[in-house]
Amino acid sequence: MALFEEFNMAIAVLESGFIENIVSEVMVTPGIIAALKSSDGIKRSLKKEMNLWKSQTKQKLLKNPIDTHLNEEMTYYHEVKSYNQAFFLKNIEQIVAQINVNSPFYSQAVGLVDNQKQKYNPLFKHYFCDQWYQALFTHLQKEQIKKLDKDKLLQNLYQRIDTMTQLNEIDGVIDEKKSLRLWDMAKAKLTKTDTRNLKKIVKFLNKNNELQKIAEKLGRMANEIETQTVSNVKIEKIEKVDTKSTQASGDIIGIHESDDLERLLPAEAMFLVYPELETIFYKHLADKRLATYQLQDTQQTNQKTITFEQRSKQAEEDKGPFIIAIDASGSMMGLPEQYAKSFAYGLMQIALAEDRECYIIIFSTQQITYQLTKKNGLSEVLNFLSYSFNGGTDLTSVLTQSIDLMSTEKYINSDLIVISDFIAPAQAEALVDKIDAIKKCKNRFHALNLSKHGNPDLLAIFDYYWEYFPTRLSKLKGFFIDENSNL
Repeated sequence: MALFEEFNMAIAVLESGFIENIVSEVMVTPGIIAALKSSDGIKRSLKKEMNLWKSQTKQKLLKNPIDTHLNEEMTYYHEVKSYNQAFFLKNIEQIVAQINVNSPFYSQAVGLVDNQKQKYNPLFKHYFCDQWYQALFTHLQKEQIKKLDKDKLLQNLYQRIDTMTQLNEIDGVIDEKKSLRLWDMAKAKLTKTDTRNLKKIVKFLNKNNELQKIAEKLGRMANEIETQTVSNVKIEKIEKVDTKSTQASGDIIGIHESDDLERLLPAEAMFLVYPELETIFYKHLADKRLATYQLQDTQQTNQKTITFEQRSKQAEEDKGPFIIAIDASGSMMGLPEQYAKSFAYGLMQIALAEDRECYIIIFSTQQITYQLTKKNGLSEVLNFLSYSFNGGTDLTSVLTQSIDLMSTEKYINSDLIVISDFIAPAQAEALVDKIDAIKKCKNRFHALNLSKHGNPDLLAIFDYYWEYFPTRLSKLKGFFIDENSNL
């Protein structure tokens, strides 16, 4: 019972509104007000963040709402509250003596006992316990407020706002959908070097807008899956149906015979007035032949109906992640490296807008993976952009790893984009067979070739590929080649 009382107090403290008060105080600080006015995306992100903070804070405080000392005092408070009036008044000095001197109620309790007039009031026990509870309640509320650390919350919000503002300046005005995801990624603090590198990448991508067009084409491909499969999907619906009921109260529609005494006609009751006719009344009652009003009411009941609709399987599938495999060999140093990083950054922007994940696998003689769109993903983006290309080429390993990923449920309907100069031998037939098999799960294999010396036999394993030669700065040779076509 004491535990229940403690839990009730913890709930009451949380419902007292102090968390909402802190949120209100935060939202009216000058920096937050300025951020709310600066961008609709930041405004919505801030409101979402504060709602999430409120929910998480309440859950956190409920897990460990009361410390050990307060917990012990709550147990003692509950014990004292259960005492009867006579025992309480007789032992009040001893009761107060057992309250911890560090209790938020101790000094008040001593003062109440010293007040002789109040001590013998019939309502003294009730008043004493009520003041004790209020002291514990106020103390717990203050302790919970200390745990919230409003300054830390504000610091986190200001840092994110600052990062979002810088990203808005770098990428232009960010739309609302992208803002919500970038807000989660914006825990990383941008240094001057980070800002300079991002601006350089965006400027480079804008200058080579053909790469941006390829990225946009890749973003649309998940919607362009050709499927002839149309299936009948069973749909269950709950509908409200009007039904007529003669059991419910409603309009009188006539008179009939029954044993319903509540709807008895006054004339039938006359049999009970005369003792000699009383037997007839009970006989009619037993035979359900009493004249009674017949009522009818229209009621609404839930009724399940089953229908079938034709639906394309394509419409039921979500777009899977982008897997961007980037060749980091020595031959990719220089302009090819800049093209690869810019193209990957462009795809990340599309992934954010389409609510898709975006993974980078940098491969040479080893593999390094970055998840650009996860929470705290901005730090992953910065690490990726600062990576220096140098090493050999091991395309087989990265293709094998990608096949393993695409074999999992998370990667259904995903796009693999390999960015390389493709100066490498053709892949083994066994690996090519695995690639063909995984394509049937609506996974797509793309390539961006950055060298005119790329191996045509190697490029033939991809569904689609584009060639963008760094030595031809203003010319794009685009190929949209079916996997069964001849190059």
